Amino acid sequence: MIMLVALCWGLNWPAVRTALNEIPPWTLRAIGMGAGALFLLALARLTGKRCLMVRNEWLPVLGSGFLSITVFNLLLSFAQLAAPTSRAVIVTFTMPIWTIIFAWLLLGERLDRRRWIGLTVGSLGLVCLGWPLIQNRTFNYGLVLALLAGMSWALGTVIIKRFPVAAPPITITLWQLIAGALVATIGVVLFEPQVLRDGLGLAGWHLSTWVGLSYHILFSQALAYLLWYWLLARIPAGTAALALLLVPAIGVISSILLLSERPTTADVLGLLLMTVAAAVVMVPATRVVPHKASAQATGKV
Repeated sequence: MIMLVALCWGLNWPAVRTALNEIPPWTLRAIGMGAGALFLLALARLTGKRCLMVRNEWLPVLGSGFLSITVFNLLLSFAQLAAPTSRAVIVTFTMPIWTIIFAWLLLGERLDRRRWIGLTVGSLGLVCLGWPLIQNRTFNYGLVLALLAGMSWALGTVIIKRFPVAAPPITITLWQLIAGALVATIGVVLFEPQVLRDGLGLAGWHLSTWVGLSYHILFSQALAYLLWYWLLARIPAGTAALALLLVPAIGVISSILLLSERPTTADVLGLLLMTVAAAVVMVPATRVVPHKASAQATGKV
């Protein structure tokens, strides 16, 4: 199940990039987040989860969702239009590193040895990714957008941790996707009026566009969320987080195979360092469980 979630989200990167060839970015996100919200609404009703939140839950949920879902998805759409998808994947998955920094600044969480190691390795990964640009004295704003997307996701995660709510995760994500779809729809009205005027031109879409959009809706938005919640209900969150560690690797490999991208040696090294850094900070440390006999001897059973 962990591998299946990673595949759904990892392959979503080339799927979205393919769909962006003929679907404007604001429109794509409005469709994707809107369809995801409808799926989660149906799932919440079927499983008996409450679909509404109480008054004090709305602000933290929508504030966190604006950063970790709305801004995150929109920035990545424009990032993939301006930079190779394989590089955007790697830069975006600095998310665990930024989460550590924001948690330290806003939550007062201690930077222990593991976190320092993660920050150091992650910083080396960023240097590897940026070194070719420094050497060639070039600037790619797509990678900057990908970096900002990772920071936005991390900040949204820390905000919901700072102001926790009792609503089920599926309800939280449902309303975050609804809000994201509304923002993207406003973006369509303001920046892509030709879509409202002329329509999407569905008849002229290539098969690859249909496949990319269908995959994005059915697998990334629908199936992946379903499996993610299934995993969180049955295994520790740290174990489920292994799925997130596999996403950038699958995203890079699938971009090479499906989009014919050719990452440089610096890209590969950056990916390896980022994966190691994320693993260090995301996978929980092994706890030593006392032997049953010694536990009984001390009265701690």
